[in-house]
Amino acid sequence: MSRSLITGLGAALLIFASCQTPEREKIDRKAVVQRHNIVNQSADTLASLTVGNGVFAYTVDVTGMQSFPVYYKKGVSLGTQSEWGWNTFDNDDNYRFEETLKSYDFNNEGRDAKYSVQHKEGGRNTEATEYYRVNPHRLQLGNVGLQFTLKNGEQATVDDIQQAEQTLDLWTGLIHSKFTVEGESVEVWTAAAQSADKIAVKVSSPLIADERLQVFVRYPFPSGQFLDEAAYYEKEDQHESKLIRHDEQSAVLEHVLSGTNYFTGLDYTKGEVAEAGKHYFVYTPSSSLETFEFSFAFAQQNNFSASAPAYDKVAGESQEGWQAYWESGAAVDFDGSTDPRAHELERRLVLSQYLTKVQCGGDFPPQETGLTFNSWYGKPHTEMHWWHGVHFALWGRPEIMEKTLNYYFHTFEKAKALAERQGYKGVRWIKMSDNDGNESPSSVAAFLIWQQPHIIYMTELAYRDKQDSKVLEKYKDLVFASAEFMADYAYYDAEKDRYNLGLGVIPAQEVFRAAETINPTYEVAYWDWALRIAQEWKERLGEPRVAEWDDVINKLAPLPVQGDVYLATETATDSYTFPKWMTDHPAVLGALGMVPESPKLDKAIMKNTLDTVWEKWFWEKTWGWDFPMTAMNAARLNLPEKALDALFMDIQTNTYLKNGHNYQDGRLRIYLPGNGGTLTAVAMMLEGWDASEGDFPGFPKDGSWKIKKEGFKKMP
Repeated sequence: MSRSLITGLGAALLIFASCQTPEREKIDRKAVVQRHNIVNQSADTLASLTVGNGVFAYTVDVTGMQSFPVYYKKGVSLGTQSEWGWNTFDNDDNYRFEETLKSYDFNNEGRDAKYSVQHKEGGRNTEATEYYRVNPHRLQLGNVGLQFTLKNGEQATVDDIQQAEQTLDLWTGLIHSKFTVEGESVEVWTAAAQSADKIAVKVSSPLIADERLQVFVRYPFPSGQFLDEAAYYEKEDQHESKLIRHDEQSAVLEHVLSGTNYFTGLDYTKGEVAEAGKHYFVYTPSSSLETFEFSFAFAQQNNFSASAPAYDKVAGESQEGWQAYWESGAAVDFDGSTDPRAHELERRLVLSQYLTKVQCGGDFPPQETGLTFNSWYGKPHTEMHWWHGVHFALWGRPEIMEKTLNYYFHTFEKAKALAERQGYKGVRWIKMSDNDGNESPSSVAAFLIWQQPHIIYMTELAYRDKQDSKVLEKYKDLVFASAEFMADYAYYDAEKDRYNLGLGVIPAQEVFRAAETINPTYEVAYWDWALRIAQEWKERLGEPRVAEWDDVINKLAPLPVQGDVYLATETATDSYTFPKWMTDHPAVLGALGMVPESPKLDKAIMKNTLDTVWEKWFWEKTWGWDFPMTAMNAARLNLPEKALDALFMDIQTNTYLKNGHNYQDGRLRIYLPGNGGTLTAVAMMLEGWDASEGDFPGFPKDGSWKIKKEGFKKMP
């Protein structure tokens, strides 16, 4: 054998080995996590930190509490939110939801399909629309922070916080903050309980003895705006706050609004709580103390009993919970990689795991800004549930994803009523709703359909994880009712002997009008895949296939092609020449990436489509999850370098802040679908998908990536 051939083989083996994880070599998970601990040394409004437990979260400034909510409100706002915290303004004008409805018959079939839309004509219908968009709205439960009195008697501002050193230890979920005020040291430890909506802090400072350091609790009013920044203090007379019990070591506050009331239980080291202003209460620790502890919990019922604040107990709970989380499921270590992007990718993955665990682990799909501040009035969007939930399953933590699926059981009857209202069988999942499935009027949301197959996708992941018939039995009603709507929704075109999606559909790329759109590529591919999976569920359960579903599968419209590229929709023949059609989500790429490869799809045409989209798209007019969607498309096309390039495209909406949040713009400063999408795409690139071969199929094999991985699951 020639020396050059030996050398070549050796190099190839070296490259191959550089991407392997020997069984004996385990990842030091703690080291991986802690090398991305967040350190703040100033009051950076885009670097606030959050602690929580998946159903409750508390976001803090550089002091370790919410001391300066107004200063931070245009950054990552200092929110305190819980899954149960919702309010409704009084309906003084007796608006009825029916006043938001409008009838449509897109395909001239005599249908009286009623959609809840935004009326633009003014008058009562428009007012009803606005009322039901705003109500109910998620609440900011309260601001709890530190206040400092300067030597001159004035209250300290954020500029008086000096020599800051703040660390979030991701392995334990604990925040440690140190700073000075007029040269005096202050040290704060912050912890979130994992089994209650409760925060505990420990504070040490010479300012306590000088009676210059206190804790305040302040209740903002719900702003009723698209985004609630947790610092709206107007309309003081439209809500009520009162101190209903207090003693030397505990107190209970009640906050009463038009649509709800709730309680805040305080426990503290010796001191006094008093009302200091409207909706404003202050704890003054005893001047005999050098250190005090203070805990606060929010609840719908006044079931608090006086107890010690017990910072150590809450901190211990946080440490145990977070260690268990990090030691469960999957992990990846890129240490030793020479690709300069490796460290940043690892940082995004670690911080995204932290943020999604804190903000997205409840019984309902989270809103796109989680439990930090409201977007879209705090309401979840079910079309985003895929991006919020799928990554948990692929990272070996399907139980977190499955918990959020409770929403579909809870809202099943309302989704069924929506389908019936429009003349369809099965259930039509509501795109924008509160936790109870109450629909919000929207001239876009009402016509979206790509949320419909998500429940089939996520329950399929749950089944794949356990391969247990009990999973099939648990979710079969959701899967089959979803498929029943999908088959009935597809409109039979007798002239072409095929089933269409539309007219009457707005695609995931929301720039298209419902009355003009037929067969968006992504939705057709997703419809095809999901109906096939629903039939597989029938077979797994020993039930006969549904003939009507097979008819739709067999005659579903082809993916629309023009020349050698896929169109965004069949009706958008100018998909790559008209500028508007090259903005928003490049959802055509989702037809291979998010959606597994379909018998309908030609990968050569999709490769041309990716090249065309990459070159022509107005990427500055995209969203955070578009980049991982593009990466998944490239990975399935065997273009790993392009997949990485997509994840690191230099576009503002692909920004990941110091605290790990995906930043969009000045309006939407955090966007969790971007975090979930990154986790999903990288899991797929590491572990592969059903049709992939070999390990790390989404990463280059040029030796620049040294990868150790554990616990990932394949994507369908």
